[in-house]
Amino acid sequence: MLLVVAAAMIEDGRVLVQQRPEGTSLAGLWEFPGGKIEPGESPEAALARELDEELGVAVDPAALVPLTFASEALADRHLMLLLYRLDRWEGVPEARHASALAWADSAALRGLSMPPADVPFLEVLAPLLGGGAVLR
Repeated sequence: MLLVVAAAMIEDGRVLVQQRPEGTSLAGLWEFPGGKIEPGESPEAALARELDEELGVAVDPAALVPLTFASEALADRHLMLLLYRLDRWEGVPEARHASALAWADSAALRGLSMPPADVPFLEVLAPLLGGGAVLR
């Protein structure tokens, strides 16, 4: 089992997505920032750490609100991806471990190529971003 956390960082009806860099699996695809949970770490602590490492933003783990999850069979293990909503952080996000960052509204999200595990999140995020149901 691979436990991964991600954040839907929402601001002004848009959510932050990052593009996976060349040389990594799923390079070029857009995803929600986050990463693996380390042994002994709570999901919230892991996500706060990952957002600091990946984006240079400080997050109070108590500000992370569980939103939804995805379950995806991979070649050699099973991915459990936990998505949290985040409306408050300190600092300006910068692409430290990604090719690019983008603030996307519901319509823009529909046009992005994303990893299979992230796609179900679009339906949940659409109402939060001021959009209707997402049809893919």
